[in-house]
Amino acid sequence: MSSIATALEETPQTSTIEAVAAEARRGLTSRPRTLSPWLFYDEAGSHLFEQITTLPEYYLTRTERSIFAARADEIIKKAGGDGQTLTLIELGAGTATKTGILLAAAVRRQGSVVYQPVDVSATALAAASENIRANIPGVIVRVQVADYTREGLPLNRLPNTRTLALYIGSSIGNFSPGDATDVLRNLRAQLLPGDVLLLGTDLGPGRYKNEATLLAAYDDAAGVTAAFNLNVLTRLNRDLRADFDPAAFRHKVIWNPTESRIEMHLESLIAQRVHIPANCCGPTLTLDFAHGETIHTENSYKFTPAAVEALLASAAFKVKKSWQDPHHLFAVTLATAI
Repeated sequence: MSSIATALEETPQTSTIEAVAAEARRGLTSRPRTLSPWLFYDEAGSHLFEQITTLPEYYLTRTERSIFAARADEIIKKAGGDGQTLTLIELGAGTATKTGILLAAAVRRQGSVVYQPVDVSATALAAASENIRANIPGVIVRVQVADYTREGLPLNRLPNTRTLALYIGSSIGNFSPGDATDVLRNLRAQLLPGDVLLLGTDLGPGRYKNEATLLAAYDDAAGVTAAFNLNVLTRLNRDLRADFDPAAFRHKVIWNPTESRIEMHLESLIAQRVHIPANCCGPTLTLDFAHGETIHTENSYKFTPAAVEALLASAAFKVKKSWQDPHHLFAVTLATAI
């Protein structure tokens, strides 16, 4: 194991376990039952998500990457505007496989660039750091292990630079409209006027994208996304000593056209009882699941260009330019903090 990986090795800290316990108690006692998607990203979940991004059904990653490959220099030039030096910070960076395209463009423009990836997965950040340092000379990497959705954004501003915040991969689509606005407002509060945001958003159904395409992206034939979804139960068993039987649940995906979102659920295959022992957040929790009852684990909202512009405006950003792939599957939008 490398020194970076050793320094960032994930071990369940007390604060993390308490957060898992609080979320499990909150979500599993609500009706309908829910679990927040941040629970997906333990070490196993992070590895599974990286596999998802390479699947043939999961068009999002490769489509966004194709936009970056075609437009990276233009994006960085537009972000830098009047020639200011850019510092890049990325929310939910993961292993940053696509971000390297933008970092290379920034190095071409200004010689070097400071890159601050933020993610809950130390393992993913270790992989990102090693890959970028090995393959893109001129990038200074400063990783930050944090959950920006719960802990605020740990933004380290550098003097005499403009911040380019990256929030790509349509991660904003995992939040309800109100929560998405809150995430962007929290980001905006830590930026200065003139700083910029690059937002990646998956677009809704159209000529080249139907309901079947959307469903397949979240329910692949190889079952990787199903394993990713079910892994949240394994995490609860490990972190909280719960007694979920993952084999007694199945991965279920729904397209909700009214809300313009994909929904991921875990459906109970039988009537069953599950226990979570007493912990920091309360006494032993006994959960009775009916046959067919679900735990709602994730939403993935799909957008129109007008909806993206309205979302950004609600958080005090103004669109500078937007780019789409030729089939209008995905958009990346550059917006200025106003």
